[in-house]
Amino acid sequence: MMFERIFPKLHQEGYKFLVISVILTLILWSISDFFGFIFTLITIWVYYFFRDPERIIIENDNYLVSPADGIVSSIEEVSGPIELGLENKKFTRVSIFMNIFNCHVNRSPSKGEVEDIFYKPGKFLNASLDKASEENERNYFKIKDNRTEDGIVVVQIAGLIARRIISQTQKNQAIKQGQRLGMIRFGSRVDVYFNKRKTTVKVGQNVIAGESLIASF
Repeated sequence: MMFERIFPKLHQEGYKFLVISVILTLILWSISDFFGFIFTLITIWVYYFFRDPERIIIENDNYLVSPADGIVSSIEEVSGPIELGLENKKFTRVSIFMNIFNCHVNRSPSKGEVEDIFYKPGKFLNASLDKASEENERNYFKIKDNRTEDGIVVVQIAGLIARRIISQTQKNQAIKQGQRLGMIRFGSRVDVYFNKRKTTVKVGQNVIAGESLIASF
C-alpha cells in the first residue's frame, strides 16, 4: 500500500512523456549539474502528473461521484449543452478545476450507458473562466441514467496549457460508477450536468475523482 502511494500506477498516455523526460535529464546531467537537477524535478513531476491510482468507489445509484480531482470552481443552474440537443433542459452544472498537480484521469459519476460522445475543437482559454465551457476545446459524454430522464453529461474541457483530450470510452458502452472515461493532458477542467438531485459539495471544496460525492437524491 505504501509503495503504491509513493509510486502510483502510470496512465498509458504518460509513458512516452516520461521516456522523453528521462532521456533529456540524462543528457543534461552530462552537460550541467544544474540543468540536470532541474530536469530531474521535471521528470518526477511528469510521472506524478500521469499517475492513475485506483479509487474506492461507493457503487450507489443514489449518489453521483466526482468525475475529476480538483477544486469545485462553480455550481450553477444552466441550460443543457446545445451540442447534445439539451438546450431546452435545465441542469445543475458543477465545474471542477484541475491544476497541473492534480491527477487528470476523469471518471464516470454514475453507472449507465454512454448514449453519445461529441468532440468539439476550440480555443485554449484559462479553464477557470466561465466562457471556457463554451469556447475551449472540449469533449462531451452523455450518460444514460436509470434514475433521470435527461441523464448525466460530463464535459472534458481543455485549459490554457492542455492541448489534447483523451477518451477511453466508446458510444453505447456500458460503464460503471467511477470507471475511467479518459484524461486531459495538462491543466484543465471538467463540468458535470445533472438534474433532480441535490448538490452535496460547495464552491472551493477539494474533490477526488471516483470517491467524493457531489450530488444525491
